[in-house]
Amino acid sequence: MLNFRPIALVGGTVVCAVGFLLFIPMIAELFYKTESWQSYFVPILLYLIVGGSLVITNRNIELKISTKEAFLITVLSWILLGILCAVPFIYTETNLSVVDAFFESMSGITTTGATILNNIDGLPKGILLWRALLQWLGGIGIVVIALVILPFLRIGGMQLFHLEGDDPYDKFLPKISSVVKKIIIVYVSLTAILFILYYLNHMTLFDALAHSFTTISTGGFSTHDDSFAYFQNTTLLNIAIIFMILGSFPFLLLAQMRINNISSLIKDHQIRLFLGILILAIASIYYFAQSFVEGDTFQKFSTISFNTISIISGTGYVSSNFEKWGNYASVLFLLLMFVGGCAGSTTGGLKIFRFQILFKYIVLHLKRMLQPHIVMTAQFNGKKVTESTYESVVIFFFVYIFTFAISALLLSFSGLDFLTCISASASSISNVGPGLGEIIGPEGNYNSLSNYSKLVLIVTMFLGRLEMLTILVLILPSFWKN
Repeated sequence: MLNFRPIALVGGTVVCAVGFLLFIPMIAELFYKTESWQSYFVPILLYLIVGGSLVITNRNIELKISTKEAFLITVLSWILLGILCAVPFIYTETNLSVVDAFFESMSGITTTGATILNNIDGLPKGILLWRALLQWLGGIGIVVIALVILPFLRIGGMQLFHLEGDDPYDKFLPKISSVVKKIIIVYVSLTAILFILYYLNHMTLFDALAHSFTTISTGGFSTHDDSFAYFQNTTLLNIAIIFMILGSFPFLLLAQMRINNISSLIKDHQIRLFLGILILAIASIYYFAQSFVEGDTFQKFSTISFNTISIISGTGYVSSNFEKWGNYASVLFLLLMFVGGCAGSTTGGLKIFRFQILFKYIVLHLKRMLQPHIVMTAQFNGKKVTESTYESVVIFFFVYIFTFAISALLLSFSGLDFLTCISASASSISNVGPGLGEIIGPEGNYNSLSNYSKLVLIVTMFLGRLEMLTILVLILPSFWKN
């Protein structure tokens, strides 16, 4: 039988955490001397009272959870976050509807970066900081889930990344809590370094803080309608490129890395393939599309590199309207949305390691067709790939593509054109942000979509961020049986 007291304790902790975090945008509004600070006071008070009550009444329980409870806690925590974090969008000067506020909140915590807000430049500083903070927290949240929860739940081949003594990803810290602490330190340190670099290269203090949050989390929310095109600064593009790439790497490996042994990163199978795909994509787009990009050779290369890494990492920043680069660039960007970064990173998408495992499985299957009785095994980063891992990855691929197709089909019922349906679904399930077409392309946003379409995309973003199977298992009647 499910034990709901640990679930209540975790839920209460989440509510309290959001209550305390709301002090940050409220302080920002006080600092900039606006009246918007009052919009945060009631939610803070309510969240701390309700959350504190749940924590106090369940504080003495033993926090041991079963697999079923782990599924339920993971899913309910993210739904609760989406609802709680939407409230400021309703009561501040944005005056969003409930659906729009939930869309913006879910886009934030899933680090999707799709927005329904217009005139972002004119919004209060507090709500802009709140959006950026949501993505920053969502980024580190998904890293922790990918390391601790998903391997435990054996989701989509993530069992390869169990934090155990025989795992090549865990040779330096004996306890999961120590691993998580180390990764948080790396995450915070990279954010601080990025903030300084942005500020030293002519971003304002506020812009530097907000964009440091949304770059390292590969989230993509900007404080300006024109995103990075607003700054007209090639140096800022190059800084962002470096940190979007770092955000696409496994954070556990970044925590292991030492300054005198940076080359150890290149030994990782995921990172090698990710960089290979990225270099090939940039080179091909430069070859076919350079005539459409403004600037000298260096500026063209920076612009193409920035927008390419922004799409493949799911960040969603834009510095140029890449739809004007020709059909090749648009088609390639649509495909890159599905790829994503490495497992254990802040990125969305299918993840690099799953493509590697699937390719190994295809090769193995072909060899078995020639020699049915042959016994063969494959390895990933020095660890044996089991049949259950192959099975998990293949199932994940199927569910991912099936979910994408269903989402696009549901969007078509609202009268959207083919390109918008396909790219919106791909962008949402891969947590990218911008899509293709006049409506949601690099120069558009999701504001004009119907409430029905926004609800479909909210669910799609949520499914994509928590890797579908974590959520879909709750639909099974057997899950709720004793």
